[in-house]
Amino acid sequence: MATENKNLSHYNKATIPNAKDFRFGIVVSEWNDTITEGLFQGAFDALIDCGALKDNIVRWNVPGSFELIYGCKKMQKSYDMLDAVIAIGSVIKGETQHFDFVCQGVTQGIKDLNVTSDIPVIFCVLTDNTMQQSIDRSGGKHGNKGTEAAIAAIKMAQLKKEAHF
Repeated sequence: MATENKNLSHYNKATIPNAKDFRFGIVVSEWNDTITEGLFQGAFDALIDCGALKDNIVRWNVPGSFELIYGCKKMQKSYDMLDAVIAIGSVIKGETQHFDFVCQGVTQGIKDLNVTSDIPVIFCVLTDNTMQQSIDRSGGKHGNKGTEAAIAAIKMAQLKKEAHF
């Protein structure tokens, strides 16, 4: 696995732009909420640690990971002053092909949002084979993918600010 030797929560604050002037949206899936709440907390804490103001972070909940696409799209349109949106979800493989369809749909949907909007959407959707793998990546032994997503959001917000074309 790619994360076997990597802690998703490690970042060098000296290499991260200060986030105090950026506004972030976070859309969180309620499905597998023990996982998504951990991911949200990792993202929120990293944003605050890097200078973001609590009042500049907007959170919306959606029922499941598939609904993240619509939630992120609506958030982009409702808050046009946002600098980045983080989509947080967790899909755990079961006995049917549902896992494959949801993972593919969410991945393509978030990609489409990034192609069609000027507000970047960060993909923070765990697609694990087991609950333990999700636990390990939402604050467990591999750190927190939410933290990694927050750092990506800050960097993309900075890119958005600098790229005026």
